[in-house]
Amino acid sequence: ERPFLPQSQDDMRAYADLIRSDFEAYIADVQDYFRCLDAERARAFVEAREVSDDYARFLNALE
Repeated sequence: ERPFLPQSQDDMRAYADLIRSDFEAYIADVQDYFRCLDAERARAFVEAREVSDDYARFLNALE
């Protein structure tokens, strides 16, 4: 969930530690999510290459 940022600078100052913590947690979570997506993309790419190789072997067996 996107962190809340108050409109008032006074509120920003008053809750600076909480707001900073919320933003840092959000950024860390987004980075973890992107790393997960990257890992899954790499895994799926390898799998797709293996399936393509299997299909080529299948087609060659039919000839």
